[in-house]
Amino acid sequence: MVKSVSGLGRNGVHDFVLIRASAIILTLYTLYLVGFVATNDITYETWQAFFSGICTKAFTMLALVAMLIHAWIGTWQVLTDYIKCAKLRGLLQFVLVSIAFIYTFVGFSVLWGV
Repeated sequence: MVKSVSGLGRNGVHDFVLIRASAIILTLYTLYLVGFVATNDITYETWQAFFSGICTKAFTMLALVAMLIHAWIGTWQVLTDYIKCAKLRGLLQFVLVSIAFIYTFVGFSVLWGV
């Protein structure tokens, strides 16, 4: 049995709840963006005004963290199932989770640069 030393949660139930909660947050964020795009004429000014609002910034930060959690747990689960070599699995997980962290931090810097 593979031990969950690199998983984000403490156990399988915790991981299950985290991945479902992050999926719900990402779905709601997608609906929020689709609703904005569907009801507005998109120009640079409207897009900038939309992302300048504190509610949109907070929701975007929440979505970025949810994406990080979702990617971390999902990566661990998929790599544990399909990559049996522990060294290769560890390397791949390190690379993929590092990319997710980079996406998150770049997202934060872009978001607060508006």
